[in-house]
Amino acid sequence: MKKRSTAELFNEKGNIEQLVTTRNPICLILEDIRSVYNIGAIFRTADAANVEKLYLCGITAHPPRPDLEKTALRTTEFVPWEYHQDPTIIIKSLKSLGYQIIALEQTNESISYLEYSYRAPMAIVLGNEVDGISQAVLDLCDAAIEIPMSGISNSLNVTTAIGITLFKAIETTKS
Repeated sequence: MKKRSTAELFNEKGNIEQLVTTRNPICLILEDIRSVYNIGAIFRTADAANVEKLYLCGITAHPPRPDLEKTALRTTEFVPWEYHQDPTIIIKSLKSLGYQIIALEQTNESISYLEYSYRAPMAIVLGNEVDGISQAVLDLCDAAIEIPMSGISNSLNVTTAIGITLFKAIETTKS
């Protein structure tokens, strides 16, 4: 076994132009994410999953910021993103284009991310690390999904949660 170099891994991806023009039809809407390091990590996860776009809303930090780049590791240059103060405007716009809006949140109607019927195009909404997704945004969502928690903790870090959910959504919509 030999570890592959960064150059080898990059070369295996093939045509970079094709990668950035054939994105998965999934957007992420970040509402009031307070940790700039979480935002950077979400950029990396979005890049790994080749998502269509990130919408950074409310207090969510956005490029250019050196502290964000520290965890994003140049992915802010490749992942399309927009900043908007009000996430409800983005959600209404995406809904009018046929996007399914999914809250990654623990609600009285949430279902397991494993059992959900994902369909593209979709937008997954992530909320503040402490307070979660606002009620105004939840009211606009088509569904809520959650990751079942078996331990003492009731939730995962927002970055970990979107990584788990995002790759399940991609797997399900491609099969």
